[in-house]
Amino acid sequence: MVEQQATAPRPIPPVDVEQAEAALIEHYPRLVRLGYLVLPPSLGRNRRVLTAHALAQRALPRNRVGTTELAGLSVPAPRGADGSPADPGYAYVRLRVLRSALEAGRPRGRWQLPKPGRLPPLLPQVWGLRLFPRSGGADELALDQALATLSGPGRAAYVLRALELPSDRDVRQVLAAAGVEDTAAALAEADGLRAPAGSRDASLLESMEFDPCSLQARPTDLMRRRQHTRAALAALAAAVVCGTLLGLPGDGGPDGAAAPPYTRNAAAERALDPAKLTKAAPGAWKRADRAGFAVWPARGGRVTDQELLRRALAVWARPGSAVRVTATPGTQTGPAAGPPQLLYAGVVGQAAVVVLYDGLRVVRYAEAKDGDGGGGAALDFARADGADGAAATAVVVGRADSNVRYLTAPWVNAVGVRDLLKPQAAAQPLRLADDGVTDPTLSPAVTSDCHGWPALEMGGHLVTDLGELTPALLTTGTPAGPRDVDGAAARAGWAHTACHLQTARSQGVRSVNAWPFATQPLPGGAGSAEWVCTRAETWRGPGSRVLATFQVPGARPGAPSSTVARAEDTPACGARDPHVLTGVLWKSPRGTWYALAAGGGGVRSIAAAGGVKGAAPGALLAVPARPGVRTELSARLADGRKLTALR
Repeated sequence: MVEQQATAPRPIPPVDVEQAEAALIEHYPRLVRLGYLVLPPSLGRNRRVLTAHALAQRALPRNRVGTTELAGLSVPAPRGADGSPADPGYAYVRLRVLRSALEAGRPRGRWQLPKPGRLPPLLPQVWGLRLFPRSGGADELALDQALATLSGPGRAAYVLRALELPSDRDVRQVLAAAGVEDTAAALAEADGLRAPAGSRDASLLESMEFDPCSLQARPTDLMRRRQHTRAALAALAAAVVCGTLLGLPGDGGPDGAAAPPYTRNAAAERALDPAKLTKAAPGAWKRADRAGFAVWPARGGRVTDQELLRRALAVWARPGSAVRVTATPGTQTGPAAGPPQLLYAGVVGQAAVVVLYDGLRVVRYAEAKDGDGGGGAALDFARADGADGAAATAVVVGRADSNVRYLTAPWVNAVGVRDLLKPQAAAQPLRLADDGVTDPTLSPAVTSDCHGWPALEMGGHLVTDLGELTPALLTTGTPAGPRDVDGAAARAGWAHTACHLQTARSQGVRSVNAWPFATQPLPGGAGSAEWVCTRAETWRGPGSRVLATFQVPGARPGAPSSTVARAEDTPACGARDPHVLTGVLWKSPRGTWYALAAGGGGVRSIAAAGGVKGAAPGALLAVPARPGVRTELSARLADGRKLTALR
């Protein structure tokens, strides 16, 4: 159970690898930002960015972490929707990141070897580029310069106080656990920092200036790189000659970035012939029994460019070393079994793009718009089997500068952009070209904050970008009958759920349904709270993610609801198992603590055991409790089966 409005920390229970990994994945941008801010500025912005990512990625334990390592450390109570997560797994990985960042800033003797924990991380490494956060304004620059004057513990105290912890007692506790000997001096140093006030809504530390997950790239010293590569030119020339000889006989030139041919199988050759590509008739979608990618016509200004299509098919069959290949989880990247269907071929921004479909996968090929593919290419795969009209509304054809462009289904004649965090605001129209490609629009998949969440209304459906080729369909309602988000009440509910979509990025998600399964009157006349179960289902079947949230009355529109339970690979809240049970510890405005529980989908009674005991008929339970107490919930369904709490 998650405590609401708690005032006292509780000891951290043992943390296992899975719990720490879940916290690391969910709060990765937050942890990297913490490491970046605490690392010594003398490293330089590029090295700090890469080191911060390395510290976060190395924060996982090798096995279960017992109470010995976590002795004396407790989970501070959350400050609210925007506060530090009250999660033992998060507290543990945060401590690991903080400890490593402080270790990196401690001085050592001239001839002293670094300790294992201080060794420079081997990964990540980026060759030929310098990466650094986007530049902010004068206030951010002044704050960065002021932080550089502090010691490592002083910076850590300032950052923890501003971004993480609700009280100085919690800050001292975490600093001590991270190895800071004089925590009082660190807090005093942080108190002495004179920094710009920033905005009234958030700390300056939350701006893009200090976000190592939203980066700019610039080349390194080009002259030095040229000098370093001259020594390898002779060997490179020899390798090119050998590669040319190995590629004979063959006619790989027209294939661009594809590797040398490896087969002369007749079926495989037909799959590589652009003349054999299948194309749906322009009006096939109007007459088809089922709408989907199979009835999309071929569109774009280069559908007759045989050389471009040949390169796209060849690279799909034999991606060479210069090809960047990505795929959603559970998606095979092998060649097509036969001639695929052409959906699009045209110019999008600075790239020539080809979109193909083989009945199971949507494949996007991209190269420089004025090139021949020899300078490199990109190949992206996504599962799309069984896509119907709702799941086949759009395909991503381009990403650039935090924006995304879509190729829309032929039945989409208008597109609007709606901010999910502003449910009362009207959708803004997005221009749609004659070939079905939209103008660029901001993508929520590349930002680490949640100050807005753009979604697209198209074809009567609401979809959003989660960093993959196909956008995820958003719905609301019961698991047995999800419906489109097309009303004021449904949009208001999604406003409290949208920020939780960050945990579903790049997971191969097909659709996300938010089910408000219970409304509970709170004790003492404090209003009514809403319980919501959000289920993200994948194209591949397994890998679903379920989140139970609790929303107290009076929250501002767009404020994220509190997560009370999460699970993966479970049928709960879905069509196969349309039931859910979860609970939370809640503190009333009068200071009384209660254990609240709610069930959905035919729950007839709820019982609590352990630290809190009680039972109630129906789908709601409210029992007086003590702060920090743990309890076990169970319920009975209408058919007599027992239901346990989501976990």
